[in-house]
Amino acid sequence: MRASPLTFIILTVVIDMLGVGLAWPILPQLVRELSGLEVSNAAFVYGVLMSGFALIQFLISPFVGMLSDRYGRRPILLISLGGLSIDYIILALAPNLAWLVIARIVAGLFSATVSTANAYIADVTPKKDRAAAFGMLGAAFGIGFTIGPLIGGVLGGIDLQYPFYLAAALAFGNMVFGYFILPESLPVEKRTPLDPKRANPFKAMKYIGRYPSLTVLLIALFLSGIAQQGLQGIWVLWTEVEFDWGVAEAGYSLAWVGVCMAFVQGYLVRKVVPRFGETKVLVVGYTISMIAFAGLPLLTQGWMVYPGILFHILGWGCAGPCLTALVSQNVPDNEQGLLQGTITSVNTMTMIAGPLLATGIFAKSVGADAWFAIAGAYYYFAAALMALTLLIVLRAIRRQSM
Repeated sequence: MRASPLTFIILTVVIDMLGVGLAWPILPQLVRELSGLEVSNAAFVYGVLMSGFALIQFLISPFVGMLSDRYGRRPILLISLGGLSIDYIILALAPNLAWLVIARIVAGLFSATVSTANAYIADVTPKKDRAAAFGMLGAAFGIGFTIGPLIGGVLGGIDLQYPFYLAAALAFGNMVFGYFILPESLPVEKRTPLDPKRANPFKAMKYIGRYPSLTVLLIALFLSGIAQQGLQGIWVLWTEVEFDWGVAEAGYSLAWVGVCMAFVQGYLVRKVVPRFGETKVLVVGYTISMIAFAGLPLLTQGWMVYPGILFHILGWGCAGPCLTALVSQNVPDNEQGLLQGTITSVNTMTMIAGPLLATGIFAKSVGADAWFAIAGAYYYFAAALMALTLLIVLRAIRRQSM
């Protein structure tokens, strides 16, 4: 792959995650300011907003993936970046919760950058090198997520709208950059015709289900994704209640997530996968993540969060690229876009269920009407999901070895 296209793909993921990182410590506070609700009720509204965004993404992702298989990766990436820049402007100008809903719909419609970038990487990378390549995208994720919360925490402390203006400018600038330097990665002879039936997200998953080896991997992706999305969904709220953190402190902790992701997926994955293989790294990664989830509610001081994050990312960050690589190796080149769109649909199903479960449990864990006074109760549930995921993967490995 030439340097300039690779630079663009990395920048696209960095900017996408930078925008997420900018917004993450701010959106819960923005919901509270625009709604006037207390933390337990605002948590539920925030969860609904996150799940609504995910629902839109779930419905449209297979269609977007199919469009990239038909018309190429380049136009989809550029259009997505343009749509995201519009979304950030809407967020910056939102005067009430109704506008936040509109912004989440726009974001869901144009949030195909990561899945299309994955398809681009799959187009130009040999199968044996894809785990490392997806690890590079994970490192880009980490870089964007390191810078984003830091900027969001600083600018958000001045004005909650400023970070969104910056994110809009970055997305628009990268779209212009890509217009001039990004070549198409999918040759015309490898493109597939549009099939509206396959645009249905459920039918798309059924179509991908023609490959039996994918079924268990997609189940693992779904269960582990619910655990992770719930963690993300209540992080800012949980740290506020548990450690009295504000926007800045939450931003610093999320930046540390980015640092850990950049190290694990940008460096560690390239070292451990060639030595131990995708399957072993995946199993060990899930095990580490399960232990980390169970340990989060036991933390008693804010500084303990930082080694806890590192421990979790050591597992989660290694497992993610391995799972994506294993899935991509089971599908032919001319269906990588559909596959990545289907993976995005599975991920967005977890983004629908995870935040709703997490914020619902969190809302019943804090405040005067709490059912039980354990702010981190959701994390025990997430640990159980990871244990179930681990059992499913281990059983699948045993069947394959017979």
